Amino acid sequence: MFVGPVFHREVSIAPRRLRIYVARTTYAAGLLLLVFTAWMVVCGSQNVGDLGDLARFGTILFQLLATLQLAWAVFFSAMLAAAAVAQEKDRKTLLLLLLTRLTNSELVLGKLFAGMLSVFVMLLAGLPLFIMLALLGGISAEQIARVFAVTLAAALACGSLGSFIALWREKTFQALALTVLTLVLWIALGEILAGGVAGETWWGISCKTLACGISPWQAIREAAQPWTSVDPALGGLQSPIYLFLLVSLSIAAAINLLAIAMVRVWNPSREAMPQTIEEAAPAKETIFDTEERLTKTAAASRAWRYPFGSNAAASQAAGAAPPKTITKTARTRHVWDNPIIWREIRTWAYGRKTLFIRLAYLLLFALAAGSLHWMIRTGQLPQYAHGAAVLVPLFLLSLILVNAQAVTSLTSERDAKALDLLLATDLSPKEIVFGKLGGVFFNTKEMVVLPPALCVYLGASGALSAENTVFLVVGLLVMYLFAAMLGLHAGISYGTSASAIATSLGTLFFMTIGVAACMRIMLAFSGSFEAQFVPFFAYMVLGGAGLYVVLGARNPSAAIGLASFLCPFATFYAITSYLQNFTLAMLFSIVAAYGFTTVAMLIPAIFEFDIATGRTTLDE
Repeated sequence: MFVGPVFHREVSIAPRRLRIYVARTTYAAGLLLLVFTAWMVVCGSQNVGDLGDLARFGTILFQLLATLQLAWAVFFSAMLAAAAVAQEKDRKTLLLLLLTRLTNSELVLGKLFAGMLSVFVMLLAGLPLFIMLALLGGISAEQIARVFAVTLAAALACGSLGSFIALWREKTFQALALTVLTLVLWIALGEILAGGVAGETWWGISCKTLACGISPWQAIREAAQPWTSVDPALGGLQSPIYLFLLVSLSIAAAINLLAIAMVRVWNPSREAMPQTIEEAAPAKETIFDTEERLTKTAAASRAWRYPFGSNAAASQAAGAAPPKTITKTARTRHVWDNPIIWREIRTWAYGRKTLFIRLAYLLLFALAAGSLHWMIRTGQLPQYAHGAAVLVPLFLLSLILVNAQAVTSLTSERDAKALDLLLATDLSPKEIVFGKLGGVFFNTKEMVVLPPALCVYLGASGALSAENTVFLVVGLLVMYLFAAMLGLHAGISYGTSASAIATSLGTLFFMTIGVAACMRIMLAFSGSFEAQFVPFFAYMVLGGAGLYVVLGARNPSAAIGLASFLCPFATFYAITSYLQNFTLAMLFSIVAAYGFTTVAMLIPAIFEFDIATGRTTLDE
């Protein structure tokens, strides 16, 4: 095949795995369940009397499913492609692939399409459902073709981005975090253009057309419409949809060509190369005192300046003793009582390039803070509890980065065989777990501190009441604890990095997507919120079952089972409370459900750590 044996092996082995059948069945069943839920909401709140009502229902549902499908396709394409390469690096198996006769293109494209194979399969599994929606009316075959073309192009561009960054960067957390931040910057650029902040036109082309041609979010909204807009300034492209396809495919091609050209330059990195004696010598020299180094430098300078001798050189030639130099013993660093958290805080455990991640996050935070300040000054910010909704993207980004840091803090140790060394020491599970949690929050302190600071600014500016500000900050802190503990739980429970990362980030992603889908359905087919409990009941039960499979399948417990089914119902109650401005009830449900789930994952992580990691067995 044109992508080489790496992809061929994945295609050959994938049908033997149960998880690919479970994934595509779950995806198609989830979409179908969402359709039935929306239909029951409509039947319970409105009268469906003619074909026009059916067409309206089908159009709204099609647009909702199109945006949801784009969101998970973009996210998982980038994450799975990055994780596939990062896992090879952590296990040092990428070095073996570089030693084979694989060409650069076979290696890069093979890993890219192997990582995205499950995304392609799930998109094909969802295609029949979109075709069935056309039977309701209001949806044409052209709309379906445009939606899937935009989704595939965006997924390919995002997957190429994730693979490129993973090949470039050494650490798994660096690859995941930089990929997420780049995606957010990409979408933020489209929103800035669509909002008219950068002006009305650029190079004679409307900024809205450029936003649709750049941002996948704007492009999918345009593609789901019955008729797409035509901009004469685009010339032969005409529609902004074609502009997006051209831009995204060009980005994917350029990224992959650069990765193909540089893959053997970036890899193996200097961290993986053994140091030569000459390279190791400067590191050993640092143990000497500064005065001794200066003395040696001065002696060398005198020898160069006085090649025919000097008084000092003559005295040394006559047998005089060389001047004494003062030496010191090597400096030692004091290690704290808990060496895990000492390593996480006092060393560059995740590489020095994490500084770029912090700078990129600070840039996004500055954009969010500037937009928020502009909305407050111009009076465009909604009042009361809904005013905080403009910060939701920043909140989600922070949660994803905290979760990625937590899960990779364990998967990187396992892949590098360092976890085996930790398990051979006398470190207690409590020291390991709390040390990792402390390191996670220290390394992501900007992501944890800055969003609540914006909430306080909202309260100080009058956009939020004092009690709502307190509720929002407390709820955010609880969700940060949940995201961090979810990452550690997945890292402990799953033996492979790809499974742990996909499970951890996937769980957090689907929970947020589920919340967004529920809110969109409630607002689109408005009615009594109490009457909507029955339609969403099956959705919540199946969501709880899926959460239990993810959290408790490998380490089951009664607490995790209760927490898994409690979270969906508590989330539904929180959504309805938020939409009705019952903020105290929303806070109580969030703190109770997700706080209990955090504790339910934390206690087995400490008291059953040895069994989960294989340090001891049940027989012992």
